[in-house]
Amino acid sequence: MKSDLIIIGGGASGLMAAYQAARAFGDAGRPASVVVLEKMPRVARKLMITGKGRCNFTNVKSWNEFSSHVRAGARFLRPAFYTLPPEQLVSFFAVNGMRSVVERGDRAYPASYLASDVVDMLRRVCLGAGVKIQTGAEVTEVLQRCPSDKSPEYRFSVATADGETHMCRSLIIATGGLSYPTTGSTGDGYTWAKALGHSIVPTFPSLTALVPKAYKANESKGLHIDRETPLTALGRVLCGVEFKDARVELIIDGNVAQSEAGEVYFTDGGIEGPVGFQISRKAVKAMINGAHVSLVVSVTPGKITDILSPKLQTLHVSVEELGRKEVKWTFEIAGYVGYERAVVTAGGVDTDEVLPKTLESRLCPGLYLCGEVLDLDADTGGYNLQIAFCTGALAGQSAAKSLA
Repeated sequence: MKSDLIIIGGGASGLMAAYQAARAFGDAGRPASVVVLEKMPRVARKLMITGKGRCNFTNVKSWNEFSSHVRAGARFLRPAFYTLPPEQLVSFFAVNGMRSVVERGDRAYPASYLASDVVDMLRRVCLGAGVKIQTGAEVTEVLQRCPSDKSPEYRFSVATADGETHMCRSLIIATGGLSYPTTGSTGDGYTWAKALGHSIVPTFPSLTALVPKAYKANESKGLHIDRETPLTALGRVLCGVEFKDARVELIIDGNVAQSEAGEVYFTDGGIEGPVGFQISRKAVKAMINGAHVSLVVSVTPGKITDILSPKLQTLHVSVEELGRKEVKWTFEIAGYVGYERAVVTAGGVDTDEVLPKTLESRLCPGLYLCGEVLDLDADTGGYNLQIAFCTGALAGQSAAKSLA
C-alpha cells in the first residue's frame, strides 16, 4: 500500500496533522493520499477523557503569557504556536460547527462541555478533506528505505500487526507519550524515532498525584505508587478534602524550590488539583534524582481545618497554626502516581534534533514529529492540548509543502 503521507497516531496532534496536510495538498491542486494509522479501535481515546470528559482544548493566552507555562521546549515551540495560535484554533472549531466557551484562567472548552464533540469534529473534517483513517492498525516496524533527501519516492516502510506493509514519501510520528496507556499511549513513538536515529530525553510522569508518606499502603515498593493502592488511615482522613485557595511550597532537600497558590485536592491518588499538578513535575524529577521532597500546604483556618488538624497531629503530620490567619501542614512525599493516571509525559524526542520551523527531523529527511512524543510539556490548563494541535498543524503543513 503506497501513500504520500502516513501519520502514525490518531490523537489530537495526529488528526490535526492529517487535516492540515490534506488541506495543503488540496489548496496546491495536487491530489495526494494521506493515511492515519491508529492502533486503537477508535481515534483520540485520550482526548475523550481530557478534563474529566469536558475537554479543556486550549488556553487563549498570548504567547508571552502562554510560554511562561511551558516547562520544556518553549523556544522550540514558538513557530508552531504561531502556525495555529489559540484564537485561530477556537475559530477553526467554530467554522467547523463547534462553539467554545472560555472560563477563568483563559481555559477554552467546547460549549457543550463534551470531549466527544471535539473528537467527532476532528474526525469529520479529516474524512471530509480526504484523509483515510485506519483504526486497529498497530504499527510494528518503521524502516527508512531511501535515506537520501534527494529521493522523494517512498522513503519509509511501515509494517502493521495485521501483516500489511505501507510505503510513504513522508512520515509523521504523532503517537503521544506514555500517559494513560489504556488509551493507546504506550511509548511506541520513542521506539520508532530511536530506530530512525533520534535521541530520547529520559521520560517521567508529569501533572500527576503526589503521594504523602503513610497515605497509601505498601509504599516501600518504590517511588511509583499505583493509584489503586489502598489508602491508610491518613489517606482516608484526607481523601475528598478540597481547598479552593491554598498555598503550597515544594521543599527539595530542605530548600523551597517552588511556590504556587490555588486549588488543592486530596484524592484517592494523593495530592492533586491545579496546584498539586503544577508542582508535581519538579517534585517527581527531584525524587527520581534521589532528593528528599516535602510539601507545605497552607490554608485559611476554618471548620475543615479545625476538624482535620487534631487528626493529622495524631497521624504524625506536622501542623503549625499561625493564630487565626493560617494553618500549615507539612507532608513528606513518599512517591507519585505513575503513567497510569499522569496527565502528560515529560521528556521525549530531543528537540535539538528537530527543525522548529517545520518539525522535520534534522537526522532523517521526510520524517516529522509532533505532539507529546517530543520533549515538550506544560502546566495544566489547556496548554498541552494547544501544543498538540499547533505542532500537529505545523508538521502536517510542512510535510505537504515538501511534497507538493
